[in-house]
Amino acid sequence: MGSELQKEEEEEEQQHHHGNRPDRPPAPHRVTFSQDTGHPYYDVARHGILQVTGDDNYGRKLVIFSSCQMPPSHQLDHHRLLEYLKYTLDQYVESDYTLVYFHHGLRSSNKPSLRWLRDAYREFDRKYKKNLKALYVVHPTNFIRILWNIFKPLISHKFGKKVTYVNYLVELRDHLNFDQLIIPPDVLRHDERLQAAQKGGPPPPAKTPPPRPPLPTQQFGVSLQYIREKNTGLMIPPVMSQTVSYLKNKGLQTEGIFRRSARVQLIKDIQKLYNQGKPVVFEQFGDVHVPAVILKTFLRELPEPLLTFSLYDHILDLVRVESSLRVSMCKHIVERLPEPNYIVLKYLLCFLHMVSQQSLINKMSPSNLGCVFGVNLAWPRQGSVSLTALPSLNIFTEILIEHYHAVFSSRCPSAQVLP
Repeated sequence: MGSELQKEEEEEEQQHHHGNRPDRPPAPHRVTFSQDTGHPYYDVARHGILQVTGDDNYGRKLVIFSSCQMPPSHQLDHHRLLEYLKYTLDQYVESDYTLVYFHHGLRSSNKPSLRWLRDAYREFDRKYKKNLKALYVVHPTNFIRILWNIFKPLISHKFGKKVTYVNYLVELRDHLNFDQLIIPPDVLRHDERLQAAQKGGPPPPAKTPPPRPPLPTQQFGVSLQYIREKNTGLMIPPVMSQTVSYLKNKGLQTEGIFRRSARVQLIKDIQKLYNQGKPVVFEQFGDVHVPAVILKTFLRELPEPLLTFSLYDHILDLVRVESSLRVSMCKHIVERLPEPNYIVLKYLLCFLHMVSQQSLINKMSPSNLGCVFGVNLAWPRQGSVSLTALPSLNIFTEILIEHYHAVFSSRCPSAQVLP
């Protein structure tokens, strides 16, 4: 077994040092390193090994681990790395989450010991494994398969069913929003080499049919303006008013509301019903988490986030402001929104404030709701939300929820709010 692992390491070293690199520049994905020297794990976080890029298509936090960002072992305390992993995941594991592991770049110089891997698996107790809904291992090698056999006695059958091997990046498109992923340039180049090495060269790219014009009844993936025009000036999109109305009546006291995901196919089917203008009766599903996921999915699929692209950098600046001034800054930011966005945001935040008032029962405080909704209300025009941007988004959203009445006072008296 040891000789097989050593052989695998040598092969990976050769691929890394002698692989043919493409002439074209790497794709514009960018890994954002932590610049916060006050971060308790700055020594680890600065390498960009771990990224959290918001929610996937089905309301689950998306966590990315990139082996190629790991420095040589003598430059990284692996015990600190394990602590940092737990510190980061602790912020999200109470919700369902998805993990993408980019294996390329794990070499003999930076590879943790088998003992460390065993200890790591044991330290990640049930709460980390229970809410992990999918683990995608990208570019698996013999090392991964050997490792799997070594750890098989420790790994439950249920956990094993969550693991999916992904040989080429293009396969991730079947499971995730590919544009949301933060993929290191080394991984992109490695994938291109693998594609080129396929027998007969890489398959020709599939022809993408021109996008169909949206249906008049379309709700998902179209702008607020489009929905308003097709619904005789209705300011609150029907999918929002219907999910909020149902959750207000049935979900305010549900523990962990907005933290759970739902069956992928069910969410797709409901989206299709909405887009076709057909009625959706949430009572028939018998699961209050279904409309909760639908609401988050609607927000995430807006072509432009509810808080708009232009305000994104202003939101990130919030953490630089004294705590005593943050509520007034949040109020100033949201008052710069176009009126339709402001009205929809006020409607949503009025409801989330109601949810937070039941936090003793539902465990969803303004802080917890901020972690859930921050990435669904704002994201950059290019790329994904970086791990370093998440605290600002979360705090901003938390303030909107906790100080709803102060933030949304004295503007838009005609705005629709919850009764």
